[in-house]
Amino acid sequence: MTATPPDRLSTDPASKFYDQALLERGIGIIFKGVEKTNVEEYCVSEGWVRLAVGNSVDRKGRPLTMKVTGTVVPYFRDEPPQEG
Repeated sequence: MTATPPDRLSTDPASKFYDQALLERGIGIIFKGVEKTNVEEYCVSEGWVRLAVGNSVDRKGRPLTMKVTGTVVPYFRDEPPQEG
């Protein structure tokens, strides 16, 4: 397994950034200094996350998301987060 989370990761199986093994390991996201649990996708180098908006879904059953920019710090849940 890798020691650091990837630069970009998605929870959508249709995305090329989806990695089931990493998601099963458990990844946490600290966004702008706050732990977020509704992150659908993130990119550290570009500094953004896609957050699920409520319980709303589109016509294909995927959650509606909102792209927000800021500092993103991903970490594996079995290891303490490291500020970067």
